[in-house]
Amino acid sequence: MKDKEHKDPEVGLEITSPRTAEKPGPVLPEEEDSCCAPKAKKAPVLQQEDSCCAPKTKKAPVAMLDDSCCAPKPQTTDAHEHEGASYIPTIVSLVLLLTGIALDYFDVAWFSGFIRIAVYTLAYLLVGWKVVYHAVKNIARGQVFNEFLLMSIATIGAFYIGEYAEGVAVILFYVIGEHFQEAAVARSRRSIKALIDNRPEEVDLLEQGRVRTVHPGTVKVGDTIQVKAGEKVALDGEILNEGSSFNTAALTGESKPDSKRKGETVLAGMINLERVVDLKVTAAYEDSALSKILKLVEEAGSRKARTQQFITRFAKVYTPIVVFAAVALALLPYFFVETYVFNVWLYRALVFLVISCPCALVISIPLGYFGGIGAASRNGILFKGSNYLDLVTEVDAVVMDKTGTLTEGVFKVQQVVPEGIDRERFLATVAAMESKSTHPIAKAVVEYAGSSYQQLQVSEVVEISGHGLKGRIEGKEVLVGNPRLLKKFGVPYDPAIDNIVETIVVVAMDGDYAGYITIADQIKEDARVAIDQLHQLGVNTTVMLSGDKESIVQKVAKELKIDRAFGGLLPQDKVSHVEALQKEGKKVAFVGDGINDAPVITLANVGMAMGGLGSDAAIETADVVIQTDQPSKIATAIRIGKKTKQVVWQNIGLAFGVKALVLALGAFGVASLWEAVFADVGVAFLAILNAIRIQRMKF
Repeated sequence: MKDKEHKDPEVGLEITSPRTAEKPGPVLPEEEDSCCAPKAKKAPVLQQEDSCCAPKTKKAPVAMLDDSCCAPKPQTTDAHEHEGASYIPTIVSLVLLLTGIALDYFDVAWFSGFIRIAVYTLAYLLVGWKVVYHAVKNIARGQVFNEFLLMSIATIGAFYIGEYAEGVAVILFYVIGEHFQEAAVARSRRSIKALIDNRPEEVDLLEQGRVRTVHPGTVKVGDTIQVKAGEKVALDGEILNEGSSFNTAALTGESKPDSKRKGETVLAGMINLERVVDLKVTAAYEDSALSKILKLVEEAGSRKARTQQFITRFAKVYTPIVVFAAVALALLPYFFVETYVFNVWLYRALVFLVISCPCALVISIPLGYFGGIGAASRNGILFKGSNYLDLVTEVDAVVMDKTGTLTEGVFKVQQVVPEGIDRERFLATVAAMESKSTHPIAKAVVEYAGSSYQQLQVSEVVEISGHGLKGRIEGKEVLVGNPRLLKKFGVPYDPAIDNIVETIVVVAMDGDYAGYITIADQIKEDARVAIDQLHQLGVNTTVMLSGDKESIVQKVAKELKIDRAFGGLLPQDKVSHVEALQKEGKKVAFVGDGINDAPVITLANVGMAMGGLGSDAAIETADVVIQTDQPSKIATAIRIGKKTKQVVWQNIGLAFGVKALVLALGAFGVASLWEAVFADVGVAFLAILNAIRIQRMKF
């Protein structure tokens, strides 16, 4: 789990920015401003991380608010209507700043005195008032030294010595940095109900031969419900009548339909594919399989610890040192310098503060990450926050779902093996029978055969539940189904067929075995390349977890050279496997695409989802979305993260190096305000140029 740090209560009281302190996203006029409001459980709520420049979000439909006194509040529908409004002050501030700089540059006569101060002050207050407000409020709570105080002193100090444009620019860039990530957070909020809305809100209750539509929460264990073809099962239950085939992807993530017969259990979230079935309810609404998955998502989200960005941790040490150093520089010379003049040393202290302004860091760190996010986007990868660019570089174990992640998630005919009959005639015969079924496997055979079967006359077709089809074609009795069908009718066949890994359709004609067709999910073209690239990047553990049968899973793992593979898993089993890896000290990335993957995606250090074929639940829960559905993009994401981290730390080193030099010169009166401006704005500009290099790199 991400950065499992257990912080002291004092640390938990930290806030991160004028907006993320209350909640990520736009600020609404009606929003409460109390930082210490009582905590409560709300739904849906996003868990918020303490990041100065990149709010860390994990999507859970019902997540407990974290222990921060400034935990995020849920965003309502009204928030979306006002989302654009929060950017207006920033835009106006930027326009005023650029206007003021232009008027200063051309030395416009009327732009001086009160007018000049008023323009820059207005530009500052539009974006900076809440930073100062939180700095003051933190001081009142005993939280004196944080980035708010650093920003406030630096910018107000710049105003004090007359560098108004510099003061506005620092605070403006700070806020602009947050706006870049606001969109991703807001979009996650708008989609957070995907999991909850997936549960059916109505169910047909069967009472004394009559059907009544009710909410599934009112149905009791032992009641009988009716599920029509195409409907989603609302409650776990036991089949009372003939049975049907069910799409189980919501629970297992597997595209293979599952045939259920009388007496077998059907779980909530499955989709009935064939005929009306009656179910005897075996679990209450809140105890259903789908509800348990939702609970797993909630619990996985609550186990997430905060990830603090570098500048937040750095400010704890840097801010008090800079503040006390500036005060000392202004006052201590009184005791040692005979010609001490307060205004002279105050000027030096203010220059010292301007030099120490974190502008270069505030700009270059988010721009470096945004450059990485932009580069990832061009490669079909969506990072939902800059924090994940850091986290992905630490991954040393990649866990993947099979169907839809490493395979296409679509059934295709693999082999046609006739015995004692022409291949084309065999395929046409099987397709003619399967054309009378709506089963997805049957559709795969029909699609593969084309129009060759249409000339054959099929009659007396009977579907034998859980076995297959029986019918007559041109006077011959034809059986098409699984091996159980041939056993049922006493048709002998090669026992080796039972050991075939893929899904198999066996055929008999007039009591004689006639051959078989294998059907399987195709492995994606770049899946093998993806595993090779991960190993080359130092990911020493690759794991495949699947709800499919063990034999198929092991075959795919062997073909792709995956280190470990486990089949026949339920969502809670996948969670257990990931937790076991984390207990080994592994930093785990999980890649999946189904609703069943949502809990483990949330639990992993980095959760990834396939965005093309993936379910909304997996996509909205994930930290990283691979929009092209290519598993090779997993390695690309890691490479982009590593290069981004390298560039960001280059910028940090550049900023510290130059500032340390000019700070020393300023302390002795050698550096003037011009050098201070270069140390701040100049270094920031160089850092920006370095950051945008990421956009031009090829991955």
